[in-house]
Amino acid sequence: MFLTCFSSPNRQPFVLFGNHSSRENLNAGNFNFPSEGHLVRSTGPAGSFAKHMVAQCVSPKGPLACSRTYFFGATHVPYLGKRRRKGHWLDLESPNIYTEEASGWEDSNPVLNKRRLNSVVFLTYSSNMAFHIHATKRGEATWAYMTVYDIPDLLGGSGCLGSVVFSESFLTSQILIKEKGGTVTPETSYIVLTAAIPRFCSWLVEDNEVKLSEKTQQAVRGAECLLGTLLTGGEGAYLYSSSLQSWPEEGNVHFFSSGLLFSHRCFGSIIISKDHMNSVSFYDGDSTSIVAALLIDFRSSLLPHLPVQFHGSSSFLMIALFPKSKIYQAFYSEVFSPWQQQDNAGLSLKVIQEDGLSVEQKRLHSNAQKLFNALSHPTGEKWNSLKLLSAKIPGLDWFLQHFAVSSISQEPVMQAHLPVVLQQSEISPVHRLENKVIISIVTGLPGCHANELCAFLVTLHKEYGRWMVYRQIMDSSECFHAAHFQKYLSNVLETQQNRSARQSAYICKKTRLLVVLQGYMDVIDVVQALQTHPDSNVKSSFTIGAITACVDPLSCYMEHRFLFPKCLDQCSQGLVNNVVFTSHTKEQRHPLLVQLQSLIRAANPTAAFILAENGIVTRNEDIELILSENSFSSPQMLRSRYLMFPGWYEGKFDAGSAFPLMVQICVWFGRPLEKTRFVTKCKAIQSSMKPSPFSGNIYHILGKVKFSDSERTMEICYNTLANSLSIVPVLEGPVPPPDSRSTPQDNNRQSDCYLVFIGCSLKEESLKDWLRQSAKQKPQRKALKTRGMLTQQEIRNIHVKRHLDPLPAGYFYNGTQFVNFFGDKTDFHPLMDQFMNDYVEEANQEIERYNRELEQQEYHDLFEQKS
Repeated sequence: MFLTCFSSPNRQPFVLFGNHSSRENLNAGNFNFPSEGHLVRSTGPAGSFAKHMVAQCVSPKGPLACSRTYFFGATHVPYLGKRRRKGHWLDLESPNIYTEEASGWEDSNPVLNKRRLNSVVFLTYSSNMAFHIHATKRGEATWAYMTVYDIPDLLGGSGCLGSVVFSESFLTSQILIKEKGGTVTPETSYIVLTAAIPRFCSWLVEDNEVKLSEKTQQAVRGAECLLGTLLTGGEGAYLYSSSLQSWPEEGNVHFFSSGLLFSHRCFGSIIISKDHMNSVSFYDGDSTSIVAALLIDFRSSLLPHLPVQFHGSSSFLMIALFPKSKIYQAFYSEVFSPWQQQDNAGLSLKVIQEDGLSVEQKRLHSNAQKLFNALSHPTGEKWNSLKLLSAKIPGLDWFLQHFAVSSISQEPVMQAHLPVVLQQSEISPVHRLENKVIISIVTGLPGCHANELCAFLVTLHKEYGRWMVYRQIMDSSECFHAAHFQKYLSNVLETQQNRSARQSAYICKKTRLLVVLQGYMDVIDVVQALQTHPDSNVKSSFTIGAITACVDPLSCYMEHRFLFPKCLDQCSQGLVNNVVFTSHTKEQRHPLLVQLQSLIRAANPTAAFILAENGIVTRNEDIELILSENSFSSPQMLRSRYLMFPGWYEGKFDAGSAFPLMVQICVWFGRPLEKTRFVTKCKAIQSSMKPSPFSGNIYHILGKVKFSDSERTMEICYNTLANSLSIVPVLEGPVPPPDSRSTPQDNNRQSDCYLVFIGCSLKEESLKDWLRQSAKQKPQRKALKTRGMLTQQEIRNIHVKRHLDPLPAGYFYNGTQFVNFFGDKTDFHPLMDQFMNDYVEEANQEIERYNRELEQQEYHDLFEQKS
């Protein structure tokens, strides 16, 4: 075995006849013989007709290459009745030539002759054989090339017949299969990309062969035709054989009362008499759109009269009649009834159904049907080229299924899942759901109304059984923590097992777990957390029924049409069964809703769309979809998971981080907020939003707080882009187990209020300063007054209060103004300066008293823990 480079001479295209295909010419890469001498008639032994030609096709822009050897001369003798003649036999499969000189076909042993010649050729010229293979990068074609150089003319004497070449380009696909015991084994498939280029072909070259073919045509048209009466003839029929190396040949077929004639432009005529048939069957699928197939089971006596490429492992031929063709219509009107009548040999046409076809016959008919479907579509139609290629390369569809899986990654596929992944099975693996807790997962971005949907389901549908609700830990920098979720599942199972066997069976059957997650997270992380639970008993006790993603069109875009991170990931194909739209549902043709639905449909073509304003579902059918027990385990979903998330079954798929990076900061505090101030601060966030790169933007505020006007704990949910604020009392109920990451000091802290801020490039200290402004503010010390600080209003108040005080000597009040002895008038009391001084002194005494009391009061910061 030798490796050869694609740039070597072996990779050059060529067509060479006879002895011009010598080793020297093939390896040199340039051909120095005169072009006028390169003819079929002069390149054989001693200047005679060439016996063959070699050709190589090379793709100019890709790795595909293909070499073929085609032989000149008839490979069969048309049947003209029971007459004897001398002839020659050509085996294209070896390829070797040998002559049959016996008195008749019945008395010869061509197989023995062929074996003897094989031995001579291979023993003598094994050194002139070469096999090259070039394995390219994974995912590209591999080229295998075999050559037998300078074959001598063993039958005609001295001289060289030339060389024989054959090569194919193929792709391989390998899937790693993991069995229950953990053993990993490869499962391989391959496809020969150049299989559509005919491997066998023969031409009538010599005069005697051409004359014999013409004689055959005349014989069947004569008055004493060996096939009886001509019934009909036409074009467009295809002849198939059971040989895996043959290609269907298109030709003209003429039907007679005692047989048929198949005429081909290259290898001439094939006569199939009913004397050579064991049986003849007809299949048309009872439909005018299905290819009609005439299936002929022939005797071995037909082989000498049949081209070598039609010699297969099974002794049958199939003639395909395409619907709407002339020969298709003529067969029904002229041939069908006469052939159904029993002839002298007891042979009659039998109509069979699909179950009467053998596996091999089904394969050939399927190939014919694909070819008909491809040729029936307009040439410019999309995918028509792929359909035609699929029809010309048997097994291409299966290989593409295999390659679609293997090209994703090298992560193994579970053996039990392989038939589903390769679409060989339509039945989902059986799960005993009666002993499992069904998990319904509801997810979405913050503010998508997933909590409202959860509350609606629990309240309205208690008949589904006992509900358990799991929500993610909010006081964390992570949206989802796998270890916490796994611990919760373990606690649930442990609680059930502590009950009596009878109660446990009942509760296990009736219990449903609703997992509600909101954040910039991937649903695959939740699936993998269950899949990789360290306790196999816990893992087998739970199963995911369906996953539902909530989407609020008002809060999907960060800016213009720039989606929030993980928005489409949370609607991924293979994971999400349902997408619930929670706003704009009353106006179903709203441009924003329509645009978002189109986008999600492209990401997940199979998801069910549900309209539920603010998380309130109105149709029973939609509720059944959300609470389905087996949608997540359907074959289509399972296959999509393997293709979209390789390694998911073993928890190896890494979903990656969000972009832009969304920061989640939890701020704990132990004192109440002022409701009015908090609402005002939230509503003001929208006006301060910044464009890309969105630094400092707060998009969501979630948490539990207390306000100064109530003792109840309130649940807060604020969505900045929608400018929606929800403040509702916290519902009492079971809570998840303590976070295994927290310290004893954290568990014993008295801070029972928290808010989670989600946004871009957020800082904890800045958020605390923002939150302090929503709490009761510490009063400030008042500054002492001076006369210069008095306002005009204060001065007027002083005048009103003291303008009737006693006047000094020399002044009197005329009811409007103050007048002295000299007749001067003024609007203010003559002692106004004194009055102002008295006012300032009195005010300062009050301020000093206020400041002394303020200093005596105890004030606590919002984030200061209670003593």
